[in-house]
Amino acid sequence: MAQHKDSNGRDFVLGSLIGGVVGAVVALLFAPKSGRELRDNINESSGEWRERAGEWKDVAVEKSGHWKDRAVESSSQFSKNLSEKSTEWSDKVKDSTKDIQDKVKNIRSSEEDEAEKAAQEVAEAIEEAAKELENQQNTTISPNQ
Repeated sequence: MAQHKDSNGRDFVLGSLIGGVVGAVVALLFAPKSGRELRDNINESSGEWRERAGEWKDVAVEKSGHWKDRAVESSSQFSKNLSEKSTEWSDKVKDSTKDIQDKVKNIRSSEEDEAEKAAQEVAEAIEEAAKELENQQNTTISPNQ
């Protein structure tokens, strides 16, 4: 969009310049003057227009350099901001991933602890049952003897 705006400004200046030159030439041609006066006026007018065109060219070069510098600066700032945000998002993703991994580890370790407790309880229950069975066998064997 900015390029379209610059193009319109350039076209306007060029159109104005051409229109001014054509208008000056037509005015000089239709003015009732002698040939020598006419040639002097044309030379004088063309010199003025050449001078103005040179000034406009200098202004255009100066402005284009200014806009180029602003574009480079803006581009650089945009790249820097993008890089900072990218790093920030990457760090957040890494932190979130680590948190999730820690939570999964905690869940697994708590499940393993529960499984270990359950296994311990089962082992204790089996041991108690074995002792009871042994006691029952001992009591049933003892009275028959």
